[in-house]
Amino acid sequence: MKPTKIILLLMAALFLGACAIKPVPEKVGPGYQLFSQAEKILQEKSYEKALAQFREYYERFPDAPLADAALMKMGSIHTILGDFEQARLIYQRLIDEYPGSHFVPDARFEILATHYNQGEYGNVIEQAPHFLEQKPSRVHILRTYVLLGDTYKAMSSPKDAVNYYIMALRKSKDLEKDSIVKKLKDAVWGLEPEDIATLFNQVKDDALKGYLMFQLGLNYAEEERYDEALKVLTAFTAKFPEHENMQQAKSLIASINKRSVYSRYTIGCLLPLSGPYKIYGNGALKGIQLAFNQFNAGNRQPSIKIIVKDTASDSVKAAVAVKELFEENVAAIIGPVVTSGSAAREAQNHGIPIITLTQKDSIPEIGEYVFRNFITPGMQVKALVSYAVEELGLKSYAILYPDEKYGKTFMNLFWDEVIAHEGKVVGVESYRPDGTDFADPIKKLVGLYYEVPEELKNIDETANENETDETIKENIVETLLSPLDEDSESWNMKENEGPEAIVDFDAVFIPDAPKKSGLIIPQLAFYDVKDIYLFGTNLWHSDSLIDMTFKHAQGAIMPDGFFPESRSKNVKQFVDSYNEIFHQKPGFIEAAAYDTALILFQMVSRSDIRFRSVLKNELKRLAGFQGVTGLTSFDNNGDAIKDLYLLQIRGQRFVELEQR
Repeated sequence: MKPTKIILLLMAALFLGACAIKPVPEKVGPGYQLFSQAEKILQEKSYEKALAQFREYYERFPDAPLADAALMKMGSIHTILGDFEQARLIYQRLIDEYPGSHFVPDARFEILATHYNQGEYGNVIEQAPHFLEQKPSRVHILRTYVLLGDTYKAMSSPKDAVNYYIMALRKSKDLEKDSIVKKLKDAVWGLEPEDIATLFNQVKDDALKGYLMFQLGLNYAEEERYDEALKVLTAFTAKFPEHENMQQAKSLIASINKRSVYSRYTIGCLLPLSGPYKIYGNGALKGIQLAFNQFNAGNRQPSIKIIVKDTASDSVKAAVAVKELFEENVAAIIGPVVTSGSAAREAQNHGIPIITLTQKDSIPEIGEYVFRNFITPGMQVKALVSYAVEELGLKSYAILYPDEKYGKTFMNLFWDEVIAHEGKVVGVESYRPDGTDFADPIKKLVGLYYEVPEELKNIDETANENETDETIKENIVETLLSPLDEDSESWNMKENEGPEAIVDFDAVFIPDAPKKSGLIIPQLAFYDVKDIYLFGTNLWHSDSLIDMTFKHAQGAIMPDGFFPESRSKNVKQFVDSYNEIFHQKPGFIEAAAYDTALILFQMVSRSDIRFRSVLKNELKRLAGFQGVTGLTSFDNNGDAIKDLYLLQIRGQRFVELEQR
């Protein structure tokens, strides 16, 4: 137990005028001189010596008028020294041996205090009502209420703490009030705004009501509920013009009003319009432009504006662009596509909602203003495995992956997802990312790979070196003249006929691009890995995979965030409009940017969203936005929750699979 905690408790008790360590009125009786000497030593804070003197007095004069006082002093000294167990025993002895003593209520309260000082909060809460049932004095009731408030506060239960501090305040007089009000204020700070509002209606003290009102506004502001904070703080300044927190309230109102000064209908766009990723940046810009044209059609007022910044595929430029957009008072930001980390951190620091278009790890975890509307590896494996288990009824899986970051990420996620669905991964093999021959990893998957031990290789090489032409001739003659039996018949089998492939899995997952997957899939068939499902990532959604594999990839399944040939009316209209303006078919990046823009355009057009913090909160509450990239929401971290498309190769095309 920290000494400061003990001292604070004792100081509070001293302030309330009921501490056990205080001079005892002179009484006639034996040993009074010894008792008086012990008191003098105690005043000098020689606690060990004082304890010995009081103990001697009690043991020599147990029937003297000051025996109960000696026990009370002993218990108090043990408390000061931090020996709470011993203090409790002493207090209990006083109660048991001197039940009529006027120190008994003090002893009962101090027992509660020892439990508090030891962190035994449950004992305080359990025993305090029994003490109060004995109808102690006002001061003891007051001290018990304060102790219960302290206990609940220590248990991180501010609501209960506040209730007991209010009860204590009602029992207090004059100078007692200040310390209780201070405790009450500290506890109120931890309350939810709704609890403060309820409490406001319960108290009658004007000074306390003013503080509660100020604290309510402060809590709203800290939760970025600025509309409510402004309403409460403005009412506070009008109702309590002389309150001690008046200047603080006015400063807070000014700060909140400053936050509302931004261009509510202006959206910033951070895109790589130059540099190595410009193809993606320009595609995203086209999607945003289409959304902009459609949303502003019909002379909508007020109209949406967009400010576009080129990140040049550079993280430093992206961060600088966020600062520029902040100075231009944008409501929110779309992008970046690749250099998202630095930009996201800068947006978080400035309190600007930013929706990134990247699958880079941990981007939404940067802060509560950071969102992501993009297809991620986690989404893909969830969609695949869910369909495989729930729709196809598959149980066993194999994974064949490139030994690099992309492959390892998908391999681990897929494996975990299979286990989560109570399936089995019966084979996992990697291959070199730069390889073209995948025979070894495929053979390992199906039990066809047999490595010759080094010692056998050495024996074979030695035998070949020692073998003479004459020996070879003799062996041939011996073999030709030997009788035919079962072994010789099996020897006559074709040399290339080996054991059959052991295919003990229902599907194989290959997280790689079409260029590599297109080489692997035919080799699977060559080694008799047939009649299984082929699963890939969204990279498989490419005509080049069909061109490379054709018959071998029939039935292959992959997820994607967008499918231009979807039966959805929403998608068809988007594809037609995009093609009409840009004379090409949109891809996922264009579709994701289009959806993201529409989400923000709709949000900032709402009259109830006057602060960026409210916009951020409403994005997190977004439920089922029906976009062209599927039904979209955001989780508590700001990551998109999407219903991905599942596609299958049939003939020379991709078709959309029905999902329940």
